[in-house]
Amino acid sequence: MSIQITSAAFSEGGAIPKKYTCDGEDLSPPLQWSGMPAQAKSLALIMDDPDAPVGTWVHWVVFDLSPQTSGLAEGVSGVGVQGVNSFRKLSYGGPCPPRGAPHRYYFKLYALDLLLALPQGTSKAEVEKAMQGHVLAEGQLMGKYGR
Repeated sequence: MSIQITSAAFSEGGAIPKKYTCDGEDLSPPLQWSGMPAQAKSLALIMDDPDAPVGTWVHWVVFDLSPQTSGLAEGVSGVGVQGVNSFRKLSYGGPCPPRGAPHRYYFKLYALDLLLALPQGTSKAEVEKAMQGHVLAEGQLMGKYGR
């Protein structure tokens, strides 16, 4: 099963506006989704950059989101449980690549058949391990940003 994830701020494969990066206001972009399975108990969202020179850079980890939600507003806070990102923060950290070719940023949404019930500050790797065998559906949106 596939979840369709979109943003009013940028299209699939399109440029992420500066407002949502470290060069702007560093707000999380608005996200909308559809195609959620009825049996979903929670959602997990992971945003990362596989093009980072040090390996995949994690920008956002949030889990135990309500499956009744159909998206997240721009600059959202106080929803779900925040995991730790590669900036060592419990929040969204926008694109901030070195100068050069644009990087790809993936917003990956997972519908799960359980609440992860992990503590705040859990890492992406720990969230992904806990999700194994519990993903009912997933979807992704990729945007690009370069300097």
